[in-house]
Formats: sequence, C-alpha cells, structure tokens
Amino acid sequence: MSEDGPEERLLLLSAGTDMEELDNEEKERKDSPRFSQADSALLYPASLSPAPDPLSHLGSLLAGGWDRRADQSYQSCQLPGREAHADQSVTILHAKVAQKSYGNEKRFFCPPPCVYIGGPGWRVMQNHLKAAGHGDAVYRVCGFLCLDNTSHSQADAYKLMFNEQPNSRMFASAKSLFISDQDKRKHFCLLLRLFLGNRQEVGSFQSRMIKVISKPSQKRQSMKNADLCISSCSRVALFNRLRSQTVSTRYLSVDRGAFIASAKQWTAFTIMLVEDQRNDHVDFVLSEGFICYGCVVQLVCSESGVALPPMVIRKVNKQHAFLDVDEPVSQLHKCAFQFRHDPNAYLCLSNDNIVQHLASPSLTDPLRVGLNDGSCWTIIGVEVVEFTFNQGSSCILTPVTPFPFICGLEVNGGGHVAMLEIYGENFSSHLKVWFGNSEAETMFKSPQSLLCVVPDISVFSDGWRCLRRVLTVPLALIRSDGLIYRTSFSFTYTPEIKPPPSRGTSGGGNREGGDGGRTAGRRPVRNHPSGVHQSQLPPVHTELGRPQVGSMVELFQRT
Repeated sequence: MSEDGPEERLLLLSAGTDMEELDNEEKERKDSPRFSQADSALLYPASLSPAPDPLSHLGSLLAGGWDRRADQSYQSCQLPGREAHADQSVTILHAKVAQKSYGNEKRFFCPPPCVYIGGPGWRVMQNHLKAAGHGDAVYRVCGFLCLDNTSHSQADAYKLMFNEQPNSRMFASAKSLFISDQDKRKHFCLLLRLFLGNRQEVGSFQSRMIKVISKPSQKRQSMKNADLCISSCSRVALFNRLRSQTVSTRYLSVDRGAFIASAKQWTAFTIMLVEDQRNDHVDFVLSEGFICYGCVVQLVCSESGVALPPMVIRKVNKQHAFLDVDEPVSQLHKCAFQFRHDPNAYLCLSNDNIVQHLASPSLTDPLRVGLNDGSCWTIIGVEVVEFTFNQGSSCILTPVTPFPFICGLEVNGGGHVAMLEIYGENFSSHLKVWFGNSEAETMFKSPQSLLCVVPDISVFSDGWRCLRRVLTVPLALIRSDGLIYRTSFSFTYTPEIKPPPSRGTSGGGNREGGDGGRTAGRRPVRNHPSGVHQSQLPPVHTELGRPQVGSMVELFQRT
C-alpha cells in the first residue's frame, strides 16, 4: 500500500458552520472526482440505497453521486469494473465432525464436503479472457480439496469435477476424503485450491475447524461435550442409509423449491427450536438452547428459505422411535421427525421423494413406535463458509487469498471524530476499509486488527441539510491492486435529533457499528425469520402406511 499520496480530507458539518461556508464547500465537492453510476452500483448495490426524501440531505444513491477523494495508489479502485454486479463467490459446505478411520478401513466424510462457485463475476472474467483471444480451457475452473496438513501436490488431494447447476452455479463434491488413525490431531481444516485452466491460481480457501471423533456418542450429553450437541438456529444436514449400506445413502435436499432425497447433493438446513405454536403455520416463536428429543423443531433451507412444518424430533434405536427420551441431540445420532398433525406420521423418503410414513405402534411398549428404514435419519452439524470478492475487469493475476475476515467492530469516540477498530483475520497493510463508496483512512495494527477513521456522514450526502434518517452503509475491504473483499458487516449513522435505539449503540455520537443484521448476542426468544417460506407438508405414502390387521396379529403372536 502506497503512502505517498495526498491525505484524504473529510468534510465535517457542524452546527456553527455558516451558510456561505456550506455553499463554498458544496461547490468544491461538486468539482471533485466522483464515482460513475456503474462504479457506485459495483461497490454499493442499489438494493441498499435509501429512498429519496426531500426533507433529508440523503438523495438517491445513484442520482446524487458519491464524494470520493482518493489516494493516488488506489486509483485502480475507482474503476474496478464497469459491470454493475461482478461479484465472485466460493462457498464450502462441510460437516462439523468427522469419524476417524482405523487400519485399512476408510470412513469417508459424510456428508461429503462440497464446493459451490457462483456469482456473475466468473462470467465477466470469462468474457474478458475470450475477448483477449484465449481458448475455452484457459478460463475453465478446476480445484483440489485436501486436509490442511497434507502437501499441496495433486496426488494427496481430491480433484474436484465441477458441474454446472440450473442456477448457473458450479458444483463439486469430494466423496472419498477421510482421516486415518495415523493423524493424531483432534481438529483439522479442509484446504481448497482453485486454478484456472492456464494454471493461474485463484486462491487457497480454508474451511472451518472440523472435530475428529471415533464414533457417535451414545451417552447422554452434558455441557462438557457442548461442542457435540446440536443447538437451536445452527445448521445441520440429514442423511439416510437403507439397510446401513453406504451406497444407498440419500441426503435430505431442496431442489427448485421442493424437498427431495438426493444421492449427489445435500442441503444445509437451519434447525430451529419452536417454543410456542400459534394459529397459523408461519408465525411462531423460536427459542435458544440445545435441541433435545421430544422438542418441536422446524427445518428451514438455509439458502432458499423453504421449510418443513414444525415436527417433534424423536430418538431412534434399532428402527424404533422412543417417545419418552428428552436428552440433548448429539452429532451423528439416529433420529426421526414426527408430524404434529398426526402423531403416527413421520418424515420419510421413498426413492427420491420425501413423504409421510405412517408408523406402527408397538404392541408391547406404548412409548415406542416401529419405523421403516426410510424414516430413520442421521443428523450432523454442518458449516457453511463463503468467500465473496470482486476483481472487476482487471483479471488480477495474484491469488485472492489469504482472504481477510471481519469478526467484530468497536467504535471509539463520537461526533466528528470517531475511530472504528476492526477485529478479524488475515489483515495486512495492503488493505483499506471502505464505508459504502467512501474510502476511510486506514491504519494496520496487526493481522487481527485494523483501525480506521469513520467518514463524516456528509460524505454520503447530496446537500447540507440536517440528517433526518438512519443511514446504513456496507463495509468492504479493498486491496491495493483493486481487489474488493465483500463482508457481511455494515456501519450505521444514527441522527442526533432522534433518541438512541433501544437495542443500544456500538459507539458514541451519531454512529453505530453493526454487522448486516446480525446481533451481538442472541435473544432468548425471537420471531420467525421473515425469509422463511410457507412450510411444505409431504404427502402420505399409501404403500408405507399402517400394517394390516393380520400382520399386527402375527407380530403380537411372535412377541
């Protein structure tokens, strides 16, 4: 990062500034360089734009223009691409735990780690490479996935074969990854390396931490093993194995808005503990804590919002659901999901379809219910880590990694002088913090900390009138070569003429640090997420119904 350029001067509005000074400063701002509409849409999507208000100095995002006085070393960031939306994303989905393999056996990770590559930026990059005269093989993406302690040779990694999905994303999964007993680690990460066809490295992306276990715990879980328990609002995956055969593994998945049983792809679901069911199927109150057997839960697709109706989760052992067990649900436990509208109906798969199975009550134990293979699910916690960046049209030759992550924000000071300290990982002196389309003076403290000056709110205004509304701008990190790193964090300017929000502020004065809708601490009770669609009730499968009277008599005679 160059430090030779002129310092950026922020325009500070105060109550003591007279009208003539405001008019002069306004004229200077109109004469200064501005972002074009395409650049504004690139760094600050139009969906985040505040609505125009004649009573506020906040105009529309594109019509008013954005003030920017940039360091000369960051001139490449002014025009990172004329395409309004050229983001590129790499998403890794994987389980939170992995069973260790012993001897010659190979316990492949289940569900298998998978990678999604999406975003219009990949197509933009391909178009630019085509225009430069390169062949199809140059912009074709290939990847390798391995454990993080192995060498980077292709022989030690699983080669990913990407297939294009109907939604234009590329998908690949690593079905034969395992960890042997020679590896003594208790935790490890997955390492994804992506390349273009000309062997240019896109980057090396790391997964979340994965815990190594020997086998699923059958003991009642306690707080000592909280990392093995399934918590409310966490992500899980569900899979089923008919007759315990690996080749028959099917995953609960969502395809084009419908629930299916897939042998190739799995879906991450948010499992939510339902505290109080109301009259309709959509509005209900959620609760925090660990998921326990006998609780009412709902499974919501983390990506599409498609949901199953609230169901009671039951413990399963030897194809029987136990109705009196209330212990915490643990990783890789066998479980069943009982529909509330019919206590005998359970979530079940039939070939590739998701249906209701009408279970057979036990004739000897009223607290047990007999199930078929398709109604017995294995539950496991999963992680989803997403990397979103933007190269524009520059086709940056250096890898986009190490990828900086923001973990938290802390505001110091207030009024016209406020500092924002950013905590995270993989920070460097080549990064600058951007508030929306405004570059902030940034100081590198350590790989885990950046300090920046909060731009005055007048930078985002189209006039000098008083601020009458809350303004939230996204936070982004931009590398010195123009590479944009998207984050899920935002910064909120709160007008001083309004009382402070009841949920508290992150700093003094008229500024508030936020993180894109996520709260610093979870509330014990909250409303249903607005993104969840109307729940889907699977059909009853007639061939999987209750047993005939004759078979029940025979069962009773055998017992």
